[in-house]
Amino acid sequence: MHIVVTAFTSLDGVVQAPGGPDEDRDGGFTHGGWSMPYFDPEVMGAAWTDVIGGADAMLFGRRTWEVSGPAWSAQAGDPFADRLNGLPKYVASRTLTDAGAWANSTVLTDLGELPEGDGRLVVMGSASVVRELVDADLVDEYRLMIEPVLLGGGKSIFPQHGNSRGLALVEATTAATGTLVCTYRRG
Repeated sequence: MHIVVTAFTSLDGVVQAPGGPDEDRDGGFTHGGWSMPYFDPEVMGAAWTDVIGGADAMLFGRRTWEVSGPAWSAQAGDPFADRLNGLPKYVASRTLTDAGAWANSTVLTDLGELPEGDGRLVVMGSASVVRELVDADLVDEYRLMIEPVLLGGGKSIFPQHGNSRGLALVEATTAATGTLVCTYRRG
């Protein structure tokens, strides 16, 4: 499948806990919710709708799946939530044994179990899963919302082993908040 990574990221590459103060405090991270002041519903909301609208399946890490499932399941009747809830979802986890908490979910104990074939597999959040995919050179497209803030440390989706990969910028839009919504594909 064509793998698409979508993420909120700070200018210095941090993706940790964009949504709320208690989302992910690993490593003593204290900036949870940093993304909210930069969210532009018109531009960024449209970008999310576009990427989810083009998805054939979703991939999550365990933590993101556990947080996302109850949040999106509770919003039945919202077109975006209904689309997300209806998609096949894969959760990469070595500890989760039952994926019944969110409809249409399947546990993968190894990324080698990813579905094959045509279609778009969208990864939302899940920094450690994305790092593994990037490291294995499996990502075909990046949909990044680069927000005008420096956080000075936190989780990133990019490995730091020094391997270089060229990308082509295929689309860029600037939100009213100064966020750059960029689509990159393999160069």
